[in-house]
Amino acid sequence: MKLTIGHLYPDLLNLYGDRGNIQCFSKRLEWRGMEAEVIPFLSGDSIDFSRLDIVLLGGGSDREQELVCGYLQDIKEDFKNYVENNGVVLAVCGGFQLLGKYYKTRDKLIEGAGILDITTEWEPERLIRNIVLNSPLFDTPVVGFENHGGRTHIGNHTPFGKVFYGLGNTGKSGYEGVIYKNVIATYLHGPLLPKNPHVCDYLLERALQKKYGGDIKLETLPDELEHKANRYITDRYSDKKYVLKETIKRYT
Repeated sequence: MKLTIGHLYPDLLNLYGDRGNIQCFSKRLEWRGMEAEVIPFLSGDSIDFSRLDIVLLGGGSDREQELVCGYLQDIKEDFKNYVENNGVVLAVCGGFQLLGKYYKTRDKLIEGAGILDITTEWEPERLIRNIVLNSPLFDTPVVGFENHGGRTHIGNHTPFGKVFYGLGNTGKSGYEGVIYKNVIATYLHGPLLPKNPHVCDYLLERALQKKYGGDIKLETLPDELEHKANRYITDRYSDKKYVLKETIKRYT
């Protein structure tokens, strides 16, 4: 079996180590005896979504995001059709914002791809900290790192998870990210997937099922170190004294 992974605009959206998500997709397929083909699409390249089984849209600065928005306008109908046909997408931070209707910066309105019914507005105080989610998709918590100035309002979309520790989409809503069909859109960096192999395998399974049909289930990998790291972070932020200390530090 083989999956083809499209990495959109890595020449512009390349912050916070999100390339590690591509490596995680590839290695977890290879460890199971499957093939991964990674195709980077640079700014201005034409994109044939019919060739792709997974799409990664990463994060960038406001300037780079504005440039990418121009390219997204040229492909948004094909991209939307890919999503509506259950194509698998991981969109991180700027990628999350760009899937929405618009991103309002300090001095302008940047039109998004309009794939998700969400909007983002910039605020001067950045939301920066480690984050732990309880996601309806998984029994295991999802951990990561957030660093964003945008506040994303997700309307009636299902959030990726409820914030156990951290700030999330707006710093006030108590929720983080969006799940839509086979799309996970999130602010979690770090990168996300090496810290959360259960999220990676979920996306891989969805892509394999769409491509090959049937109820494909991936064999379990020996992820002892990954699970140990996840438990360490989850246990650390479940310490009420630590959470109280961090909360006091933030607001004093």
